[in-house]
Amino acid sequence: MKLFHYTRDDFYDNAMRDYPAVFRGFYLVVIAILFVFSKLMWRWNVENASYLEPESDTGSVIICNHTSMAEVVSLVPHIVRSGRRVRPIMKSEFNKNPIVRWFFARVGGIPVERGTADMKALRRAQHALQRGEDVLIFPEGTRIRSDDQPVEVHGGFALMAQMGKADIAPMAVCGFRDVTPEGKHLMRPVKTWMRCAPRVHLSDAPQGLKRSERLQWFEDEAIARMYGVRDELRREHPGRR
Repeated sequence: MKLFHYTRDDFYDNAMRDYPAVFRGFYLVVIAILFVFSKLMWRWNVENASYLEPESDTGSVIICNHTSMAEVVSLVPHIVRSGRRVRPIMKSEFNKNPIVRWFFARVGGIPVERGTADMKALRRAQHALQRGEDVLIFPEGTRIRSDDQPVEVHGGFALMAQMGKADIAPMAVCGFRDVTPEGKHLMRPVKTWMRCAPRVHLSDAPQGLKRSERLQWFEDEAIARMYGVRDELRREHPGRR
């Protein structure tokens, strides 16, 4: 891409390593600032981080529970500092704000139309995985602000992984809900935790399943591992969500 002849779709459709140098530099500066800021504010650490490392040249589909935007601010810098590039899947509603739209495109975000079979987003994620980039997605689709809030898990991440011939790397967070308590708008410093679960391979599905059943197993197993480590963290840190 040439610096003055790009479109927003160029950022969605091209490898992050092929972005113009000025935007690659901008990205690394942003990541460095977010890393320092999030570490100081929320004192996070990624436990079992080796599970995030892919076992081939293909990227990983990383899934995580979602309680706060602070999770993205913390997790993305961790992945980038490990030497990888990650593309967060974002709801297309963010693109209504021109500043957010400009920023997210340049830091690798891929917009998806929620509630639809958004094949363009699926193809973009597939190609990113095949290039070796990771894809970060929050299957709950929105921030879960209380345990009483209805949760609808979106399973498109399993199809993304299947199309990209990638593994799923489940993980979970705890404590991030306290960053912005319900009814508050300002982030506050708190202690938070992140933990990874063993990777899920589609080839691990039980023998004899039909194709659709294997994909469903892939999704269910990944979600079970994500919530499994979330529940572990909650038991270890009572009162934190």
